[in-house]
Amino acid sequence: MDEINKIEAAKQKQHAKGKLFVTERLDKLFDDGKYKELFDKGRRIGVLICEGKVNGKRVIVAAQDFTYRGGTLGMKIGENIARAQDVAISKKCPFITINDSGGARIQEGIDSLAGYGEIFYRNVMASGFIPQISVILGPCAGGAVYSPGITDFVFMVENIAQMYITGPKVVKSVTGSNITAEELGGYKVHTRESGVSHFCYPDEETCFHELRRLIGMLPKNCEEKAALPRKELYEKKSGEIEIPENTRIGYDVREVIRAVMDDETFMEVSPEFAQSIVVGFATLCGTTIGVVANQPRCLAGSLDCDTSDKAARFVRFCDAFGIPLITFTDVPGYLPGSSQETKGIIRHGAKLLYAFSEATVPKVNIILRKAYGGAYIAMNSKHLGADFVIAWPTAEVAVMGEDGAVEILYAKELKSLSGKERADFLEEKKTEYKTEVINYKHGLEMGYIDQVIQPSETRETIYTLLNNALKKKRFSKAKILRKKHGNIPL
Repeated sequence: MDEINKIEAAKQKQHAKGKLFVTERLDKLFDDGKYKELFDKGRRIGVLICEGKVNGKRVIVAAQDFTYRGGTLGMKIGENIARAQDVAISKKCPFITINDSGGARIQEGIDSLAGYGEIFYRNVMASGFIPQISVILGPCAGGAVYSPGITDFVFMVENIAQMYITGPKVVKSVTGSNITAEELGGYKVHTRESGVSHFCYPDEETCFHELRRLIGMLPKNCEEKAALPRKELYEKKSGEIEIPENTRIGYDVREVIRAVMDDETFMEVSPEFAQSIVVGFATLCGTTIGVVANQPRCLAGSLDCDTSDKAARFVRFCDAFGIPLITFTDVPGYLPGSSQETKGIIRHGAKLLYAFSEATVPKVNIILRKAYGGAYIAMNSKHLGADFVIAWPTAEVAVMGEDGAVEILYAKELKSLSGKERADFLEEKKTEYKTEVINYKHGLEMGYIDQVIQPSETRETIYTLLNNALKKKRFSKAKILRKKHGNIPL
């Protein structure tokens, strides 16, 4: 009876902070709230290690209990989490951690740090082999943040989740500045600015509902084969997909994605971070695919340092787990300016080139409107190994747009012109350049573009091409070159 009272008191403490108790979280995560505890069953040591099914798939979960010594990680907890990771790896199933902890148990010194080290090592060993997901439902401080940093996806809940290397007290003692935990590492920081968090929700119930949805879309491990799209699930969608022909006018590319993919299946990853590119999962005739799309309503869809990082990591996840990739291209180029250059746009931009080149999963690219310069290459072009590239009649493929091109090509002539004469000359040459150069015709002749289709034919075309691509024998040039691995520009 005393133990029951303790648990009830612990629940009340969590509820007072707007949080669920550890077992309440597990009830919402697992199918029908059914799971079994592993290892120290019945003993509260600060973490519950559980096994059960989530959306019909077996998963291993390590759930921290903040009500026991603040959820701090000591040697015993570290050992149990590491053992749980070993179980997930051996059973080839996803591993989920529910983080709600004050960090390392200071009084245990190096032993608690050793516990984190064992966890990090297994995070790396499991990377690309099984999906790893971190759910932040309270503080996650110090060394603890690096495990979520390695895992594939991070979930946060508004107002209760924080992540930071050093807490507000340490920051004040070192810098003298006052800052709250929320300002330092709350959900706004990590969903909008740092990009550490991939999903964020207003409450725990919604968070677990969406986590279950994600697990349902992902493969159990890297060995699971992508299923062929099922013809019986194919449904031709009525109506045209309309976007502005004028490349200066923006639109929401998510409307195009939703019009092509199965209804109500698109799950966007990092929607508030690096918003000029959209990435996420959807299904096409029941097959899970990864979507990468330029977002013209933000920075005209330009690629920059953050969008390159965001898209590259997503592409590599899909490649690791055999998830086919579909890209929707509408990109004017890499974002120009000194701020991007000093931030390292060359290094960051190269990551996307590397990721698409390295990926051996089926890859289909649809050029919607503009595809200019190096960004055209980076967005899953034929030159980086795309299986199929198709274009809409509105597609414009060139080194750059007419404005910049004419200024460079006719710089000598423009020096001697002014006023209306200069304006008329510019207009004439821009029209000429747009007619003769900015189009898909040469790409079609050279085989860089496979076919031109009407927007309304996109779903049917992708269905056919994806079937063909999934049946192709896949190989990696890296294996032919007999090397250990490449060196991505991190």
